[in-house]
Amino acid sequence: MSKIGEVARVVHYLRKHLVGRTVSACEALNDDIVYGKVGTSADAFQKAVTGRRVTAADQQGKYFYLLFDRPPHAVMHFGMTGWMKFDAEDTHYYKQAKEKDGKEAEEWPPKYMKFMIKCGKEKIDGVAREAVEAAFVDARRLARIRLVDCQADEIRQHTPLKENGPDPVRDKDVVTIEWLSGLLGKKRVPVKALLLDQANLSGVGNWVADEVLYQARIHPEQYSNTFNDGQVKNLHEALMHVCTTAVETLSESSQFPETWLMKYRWDKGKKDGNVLPNGEKIQHLKVGGRTSAIVPSRQKKTAAVAGDVEEADEEGKDEKPAKARKRKSMDANEESDGAEEKPKTKKGRGRGKADAEAQPKEESRAAKRSSRGKKMDAKDEAHVHNGAEEDDPPTKPTKAKKGKANVPEQKPATPGTRRSARRKTS
Repeated sequence: MSKIGEVARVVHYLRKHLVGRTVSACEALNDDIVYGKVGTSADAFQKAVTGRRVTAADQQGKYFYLLFDRPPHAVMHFGMTGWMKFDAEDTHYYKQAKEKDGKEAEEWPPKYMKFMIKCGKEKIDGVAREAVEAAFVDARRLARIRLVDCQADEIRQHTPLKENGPDPVRDKDVVTIEWLSGLLGKKRVPVKALLLDQANLSGVGNWVADEVLYQARIHPEQYSNTFNDGQVKNLHEALMHVCTTAVETLSESSQFPETWLMKYRWDKGKKDGNVLPNGEKIQHLKVGGRTSAIVPSRQKKTAAVAGDVEEADEEGKDEKPAKARKRKSMDANEESDGAEEKPKTKKGRGRGKADAEAQPKEESRAAKRSSRGKKMDAKDEAHVHNGAEEDDPPTKPTKAKKGKANVPEQKPATPGTRRSARRKTS
């Protein structure tokens, strides 16, 4: 969910309701994933925030942070379903608040709350401020909340912000045409994958990347190091325009230009959908496991693309390009990686060889089952930080089947007996 425009919206409300205020109380609920995955705890967060004065709120791409009158400071990431809610007003960009005159009002404290900050009535610079409460919510626990112990003006030189690329709106002096040209030239990946990688650029999410490429007339699968100077200039202009517009409008899509692809890309699968007002068709495809919306009549392939098999240039000979017909989602690839091939043995032959192969096969299966849960935790974390959003939610970890742990030890075959290489264990 979180993209540069949506995070800018939350920062706007944080500045409106919390900056300059003193936190009279903070209630943080234990969550060993949202806090624990980044080395913080709910108790530590609650203790650090209570009694502190909020001095600033800002963002770097998909991350946002609250600075206090003294360290540590709070750095947060929404993941896919996180959000900040305030009891004073509705802050969401697509869900209208329900009126309280007989209609159902939103519960407070809100469901899936991770922490709630309370500020009491106070007078600031001669202006009376009403009491307010702000809550961080996340239904899927892919958000991250951490404390960073540093001076306020050094927050971006510390983890996790220092590992992320520049913000195209906040760091316009860094994200120049020359900088973008250098970034594109030193990598050989589909250009959309490059834009989504937060280590390259902060804040570019799925629809933002599609909009940028649509306006730049660039195909998302084309390799990043194949663009000429004119294409790089168009890409830079589109990147700055889309990101700046998203931030300045606080991601209010009603304020986006009617010519934007974003206005029409959500009609996938609907009758009379997938068409722009001028009649051009919208096509959906997978690029790097992510759903991409493109307009083929506008976004032409002008050089080697990730789906090409025979047109790889000299520079890419060492790489193995993916086949166009095997463009799979991340989930499908993971399922295929976990599949086991059955050994092919000839009937009645190789009894000793089959016995030798059977033991490592059983050990391999057990190792895969025991490590599967750990891999899923790592995948969820990577999914958030590599720009994954609601188009491609991570799969749930599968549970190991019961009864597989107690496999009886196989006894060696005795001379004169005949045994299949693939004996079934009870």
